[in-house]
Amino acid sequence: MDTSESTGSSTEAPSDDPAPPAPARRGWRRWAMDTRPLRRPAYRRLWTSTIVTSVGSQLTAVAVPKQIYDITHSSAWVGYASLAGLVPMVVFALWGGAVADTVDRRKLLLVTNGGIAVTSLLFWAQAAGGLDSVAVLMVLLAMQQAFFGLNAPARNASIARLVPAEELAAAGALGSTVMQTGLVAGPLLAGALIPVIGLPELYLIDALALCVTVWAVFRLPALPPLGEASARRAGWREIAAGFRYISLHKVLLLSFLADIVAMVLGMPRALFPQLAAETYAPYGEGLALGVLFAGIPVGAVIGGLFSGTFSRARRHGWMVIGSVVGWGVAVAGVGLSRNLWIAFAFLTAAGVADMVSMVFRGAILLSAATDEMRGRMQGVFTVVVAGGPRLADVLHGTAGSAFGPRAAVTAGGLLVVVVMLGLAAAMPALRRYRV
Repeated sequence: MDTSESTGSSTEAPSDDPAPPAPARRGWRRWAMDTRPLRRPAYRRLWTSTIVTSVGSQLTAVAVPKQIYDITHSSAWVGYASLAGLVPMVVFALWGGAVADTVDRRKLLLVTNGGIAVTSLLFWAQAAGGLDSVAVLMVLLAMQQAFFGLNAPARNASIARLVPAEELAAAGALGSTVMQTGLVAGPLLAGALIPVIGLPELYLIDALALCVTVWAVFRLPALPPLGEASARRAGWREIAAGFRYISLHKVLLLSFLADIVAMVLGMPRALFPQLAAETYAPYGEGLALGVLFAGIPVGAVIGGLFSGTFSRARRHGWMVIGSVVGWGVAVAGVGLSRNLWIAFAFLTAAGVADMVSMVFRGAILLSAATDEMRGRMQGVFTVVVAGGPRLADVLHGTAGSAFGPRAAVTAGGLLVVVVMLGLAAAMPALRRYRV
């Protein structure tokens, strides 16, 4: 078996960015968020920019479907717009991963973040000009998601060059906590701002926030490819090589499968409206729907705030297995709950488990892959993260209509537990992996 499957990659320097020694954490601070990566200036710049853009991006994520619905008065068109963004994101994420392995990742981040900022300015221009064209909105959304597909693999792959291997889990927790907080705060802020300043200004705020990201990336050190990777061209052959690399490294394959199992079989969000209307109707349908959708992000933020409880674990494989099983148990608990607040507690627990899973799956992808393959691994990761929940929506929506929402949610959670334990038993590479 390849040594990287059991011990991680150790052929390159941990980080070019020296950090002062960390003081010993005592008392309650041992359990709080692990902030060791923030002692490294380059990572700190990148992370700080994420605080701003994670909220700003959600303003656009709310504004686009709102504007489309205002124009068409049709939820179907809102769904079509989501598909218009998904397809280019998938294509360009796979290609962007190959590009990220052949060029200076800092330069690629500068170009793609600049492209996203320009797209946000175009969103503002069409809204301020009163264009009211769904076709223009869908083209702009496709452009924005294409730039995001190119950007995400390079951004995520760069982290392993900014922090040492033993801090990858902590860096993942810091980044994921900010993103999950944005998922909660961004839509709330958008809802409060729309009646006050209107839709065009939401796009403009997002564009200005992206300028912070461009500046932070400009201050990063150069991140050229290591070895002879710069001599390659980023084509379909390199993308196929990335998939072959996954098939030959079982721990990488299992990390992707773990996410697919959890998200496709166990993500119940498509059933939240039906649960709110039927099971939790006595609490008020609107309140129930909001509580259900808030549960998982709230749990993820809590998990990030207390990442010190798990970020120093070295058995990354077991942490993934345990967190996916915990996710399945919590989701099954949601299906068995007739009380809204008990269901919210289970969803919060699921969010904590999801945070732990994200942290260690991300750390495995960065530590078990060589630098010349990290971009392509992150490209596949972006596709899996985006596509899994959408497949779950179809699966759970169909099952909920056929068997009822509570039965579908419970069965999905139990399937996650059974399938994940079966994979762990049949393929020991993930159980054996440690950083």
